[in-house]
Amino acid sequence: MTTTTTAAFRLDGMRALVTGASRGIGAAVADALAGAGADLVLTARGHQDLDVTAKSLSDRHGREVTTIVADLSQPVSTEELAERALSAYGGLDVLVNNAGISIPESVVETTAAAWDATMAVNLRAPALLGSRIGAAMAAAGGGSIVNIASAAALRALPNHHAYGASKAGLLMATKVLALELGPQGVRANTLCPTVVLTEMGQRVWGEHEKAAPMLARIPSGQFGVPDDVAYAVVFLASPAAGMINGVDLPVDGGYGTS
Repeated sequence: MTTTTTAAFRLDGMRALVTGASRGIGAAVADALAGAGADLVLTARGHQDLDVTAKSLSDRHGREVTTIVADLSQPVSTEELAERALSAYGGLDVLVNNAGISIPESVVETTAAAWDATMAVNLRAPALLGSRIGAAMAAAGGGSIVNIASAAALRALPNHHAYGASKAGLLMATKVLALELGPQGVRANTLCPTVVLTEMGQRVWGEHEKAAPMLARIPSGQFGVPDDVAYAVVFLASPAAGMINGVDLPVDGGYGTS
C-alpha cells in the first residue's frame, strides 16, 4: 500500500463544486467534503440559506467557501456557473451535481410545463456542468464527478413519471462522461438514494399512508438521512475510489433487492 487507509479518504487540497447546497442533501454533502479537507464552491437559487451554510462550514472546518447564486433551470445560468466555479480557485477537482426538483404527477396528469422544468434541472443542468467542468478536469489531469440520481431511476414509482425519466437519463449521461473522460483521469459515478428525509422528502413521503408501503419494501426498514448520501459522495470523490468509474451505486437500505 502506498498510503494509509485514512489518507485514502482525505480530500486535502481539492476544490469541489456542490449544487443545491443551501440545505438538505447538498448542505450535508458540503459539510462532509469540507470535513475531509476540500475547499468549496456552493451554489443554490437563493443567497440567504446559502450564505448561512457557507459561513457555518467555513467557521467549523476552516476551509475556503465561495458561494454563487444560480438558476439551473436556465441554460445560460448553468454555463455561467461552470465558468465562475472553475475560476474561483483556478479549477475544480470534484463536481457534485445534487440540485434537483420533484413535481409528483401521475402519467395521465403529466403536464408539459412540469416535464420540461424537471428535465431542465434534473438532467440538462448536471449534463452541461459535467460536460464543461469535466472537460476542464480532463485538461488538468483528472477529477471526480458525482451525480445524485435516485432509486426512481432504477425502479418505477407511481406519480414519478418526469422525475424517474430525468434521473434515469442522468444515469446514462454519467456513463457517457465516464467513458469519454475516463482516459483523461476523470471519473464519473452516480448515487441512487431511496427516500431521504430532507424537506422535499418529507413533503413527498411525509404522510404515513404513503410512506408505509415504501418502507415495507426497504429491508433495513428505514428511510435515509442526508449524511448517508454525503459519506458516499466523499468516498466516490476520494482516492479510495480511484478504480470506480461509471457506476450506479444504490444508497437504499436494500430497496433494490425487494
